[in-house]
Amino acid sequence: MQLEHFNYDNKIVRDFGIATIVWGIIGMSVGLLIACQLIWPELNFLNQYTTFGRVRPVHTNAVIFAFVGNAIFMGVYYSMQRVLKARMFSDVLGKIHFWGWQLVIVASAITLPLGLTTSHEYAEMEWPIDLAITVIWVVFGINMFGTIIKRRERHMYVAVWFYIATFVTVAVLHIVNSIQLPVGMWKSFYVYAGVQDALVQWWYGHNAVAFFLTTPFLGMMYYFLPKMANRPVYSYKLSILHFWSLIFIYIWAGPHHLLYTSLPGWVQSLGVVFSIMLIAPSWGGMINGLLTLRGAWDKVRTEPTLKFMVVALTSYGMATFEGPMLSLKQVNAIAHFTDWIVAHVHIGALGWNGFMTFAVLYWLLPRIYKTQLYSKKLANVHFWIGTLGILFYAIPMYWAAVVQGLMWKEFTPEGVLKYPNFLATTLEILPMHMMRALGGALYLTGVIIMTYNLVKTMKSGKLLANEAAEAPSLTPVVVNERSQHRRLERKPVLFMVLALIAILIGGIVEMIPTFTIRSNIPTISSVKPYTALELQGRDLYIREGCVNCHSQTIRPFRSETARYGEYSKAGEFVYDMPFLWGSKRTGPDLHRIGGKYPNKWHFDHMLDPTITSPGSIMPSYPWLIEQKLDNSMLKAKMNAMRLLGVPYSNDEVDQAVSAAEQQADRIAKDLATNQVSVKSDREIIALIAYLQRLGTDIKAEPKKDELTTSVEQE
Repeated sequence: MQLEHFNYDNKIVRDFGIATIVWGIIGMSVGLLIACQLIWPELNFLNQYTTFGRVRPVHTNAVIFAFVGNAIFMGVYYSMQRVLKARMFSDVLGKIHFWGWQLVIVASAITLPLGLTTSHEYAEMEWPIDLAITVIWVVFGINMFGTIIKRRERHMYVAVWFYIATFVTVAVLHIVNSIQLPVGMWKSFYVYAGVQDALVQWWYGHNAVAFFLTTPFLGMMYYFLPKMANRPVYSYKLSILHFWSLIFIYIWAGPHHLLYTSLPGWVQSLGVVFSIMLIAPSWGGMINGLLTLRGAWDKVRTEPTLKFMVVALTSYGMATFEGPMLSLKQVNAIAHFTDWIVAHVHIGALGWNGFMTFAVLYWLLPRIYKTQLYSKKLANVHFWIGTLGILFYAIPMYWAAVVQGLMWKEFTPEGVLKYPNFLATTLEILPMHMMRALGGALYLTGVIIMTYNLVKTMKSGKLLANEAAEAPSLTPVVVNERSQHRRLERKPVLFMVLALIAILIGGIVEMIPTFTIRSNIPTISSVKPYTALELQGRDLYIREGCVNCHSQTIRPFRSETARYGEYSKAGEFVYDMPFLWGSKRTGPDLHRIGGKYPNKWHFDHMLDPTITSPGSIMPSYPWLIEQKLDNSMLKAKMNAMRLLGVPYSNDEVDQAVSAAEQQADRIAKDLATNQVSVKSDREIIALIAYLQRLGTDIKAEPKKDELTTSVEQE
């Protein structure tokens, strides 16, 4: 049989590897900064561009899309060439992909601290960046499928299945979640509102974890773990079952992020059912990985790459068991909005994504540089420091979560909240947050040690940019192939279409009825659109990232209605684009804050939170008092909202600026009567207008008999 000679492209692998390391250090350093800000808020240095609300999305996006994203492309470009026995389809497309992705990351890192955000978690970038992501993802897809089509290996190895599912699903998620109506270059409104927007966001948010942080890493696990252990994958049949059941079931589970909200109950129930089912395929992948090490466990003692892999798989197993458990309503009632969610996410991010990335870097870079790893001892030091970092991070967060969940819900024998002041819980868990910051510092230290080790490794060798390879041309079709799946592996386009169908079913079943059947979101006649000034204030609230710490949805629990007021209804959010329900309560819920305090209280609270809340860890916002409100786009905003179905009249749009100024004058005069001198055209006035509006359309205090009859799962 005649062999064809060709070269693997290692330069693109090296480029993505270096980007992984650089962005990893940056993203984790920002994470350590915001962890410290939750203890010492003055660490924002009274700078509006470095507050927790603005910087937190920089951290999440840098770690997810910059660190993990570059790691995915590094692993995909390396492994795909070798399992398909072909150089990547186009070197030019590879370069466009690499530099385009870095440009997207830099643009995000610049715009998010400036407050240019959509507020959708893990998708905060505004529409120009979303378009750029789409273009770069298509470039990646062309390069990937071009390589698959010109392959010399007829059957697609299991890793490629996961890469295909990743490409098609992320494309669908990104497009559906990014449908916005632009108002200006850096401002847009989502076409979805309220409950529908929440469903789309967490369908996206949960499956971004599934298909960006999980499936490509499972593909990398199926390639790199057998290579590291020098053992075949434990079970081909299990990998088939694992793959198809995982991608079909995962897509349904998003609504478990919205339990006890005003999302229709039937959608919540679907999310719970499929979340529990998800344990089976998730653990199928973990078991397939761990059993691949059968007969090779002695190597784990000596090979740091295998140590990282074992902890990565264990973390994956823990996170994918914990997720379904958190979707049980009884557990969710206590854990949601607490630091348990933070711990859960970071077990996956630090353990699964981080440790597997480190393993691949340690294994891959010496090979493409044709040298040995500079120091196994340093790699082992990194492993133990990183593992301790994970433990110091996660365990205090679980502890804090139990404290939060119990303190928020505890009543005295007389039937009143034992800790009515939310701040009491915040102060109680500060020591746990200090431990979390220590864990993050340890983990980052390990990454810095790894960077030194890998830099020394690369300096000791020379990049083999074009690695010579040979393989026979594409083998002829085996007509009598017994396995139906083997036949499917010969048809990559059909494989992609079937994967697409598998991931579309769940989203279609959950979304279409929620969007089309009006009874899912009953309207409330007293709910009116925001005034012009309130709309401006809402945009300031979004700009400052307040939703990162405050939720705007009250669940139907006795503890929450006693603390905050009437529970939230679906019809209250029909003009909220985007929705602002939040996913973490670092501060109290704000859905019924309107009218609860005078305007002066809000002014003082933003000027210096410790004036109204001694011991608060919320930063000050003096720039809101100093900066003039920009009304130049107000009419365009209201016109856009009207296009999206908000019933603003022509007069309301035409007179938007004057109406906003009149409402601002009233608030400024009220503040003046309370010895607060502030100009009516300042941003703080608009923010106060928005906060005073929240929840007032149907505001009601819980009746005494409701204290014992409201829905409670405690």
